[in-house]
Amino acid sequence: MKKALLSLALTSCLASGALVSSQALAIEGLTANIGATNNYLWRGITQTNDAAAISGGIDYASDSGFYIGTWASNADWAEDMTYELDIYGGFSGELDNGFGYDLGYIYYNYDDEASSDFSEVYASISYGAFSVSYFTLVDSDADGDFGDDTYISADAEFEVAKDLTLGLHVGNYDFDAGGDYTEYAVSLSKNGFSFAIADTDIKSPDGDVNFVVSYSMEFDL
Repeated sequence: MKKALLSLALTSCLASGALVSSQALAIEGLTANIGATNNYLWRGITQTNDAAAISGGIDYASDSGFYIGTWASNADWAEDMTYELDIYGGFSGELDNGFGYDLGYIYYNYDDEASSDFSEVYASISYGAFSVSYFTLVDSDADGDFGDDTYISADAEFEVAKDLTLGLHVGNYDFDAGGDYTEYAVSLSKNGFSFAIADTDIKSPDGDVNFVVSYSMEFDL
């Protein structure tokens, strides 16, 4: 999924007096990821008060297209907040004409004292290097109602050299209570490393240009 940024470790074990390899124990479709970044940005806004973040998650995806997963990171964008824990699930696939689709639900969970939990449903379509995504609020601790806030983004990815990917991104966040903004990003990624430049049209320190360096790894479990 997603979102976003990003335990793992399976080795061999002894069972019934025989050595069973980690490959034999692997669960098809089950993966884990871990990542680090100098600044956790989400929809163009820092989630860590411009500090570094460590993240990790576990995902399961079946051949049918169904998937479910969870992802966690440190976070500090509200009072009494120390972490973010996302839980999500959905269904994705590709049609015979080459179009891809993804439909799902995600719940963003934070410290109880922060009172900042919310959830969204989302849908995206993709074709080749291009994708468009739509998210809308389901519920929130801030008394938000279904459809109050929406986020729409468009992305493109191109291989500009061997294993080097150029990413282009634009998104618009629309709030029922006001404060709408548009955010942009350009990134270069290779072998798990990513360098991005992100900006928004917000006229405040939250809208400053950000330079983000990240690294992530994914493992089969």
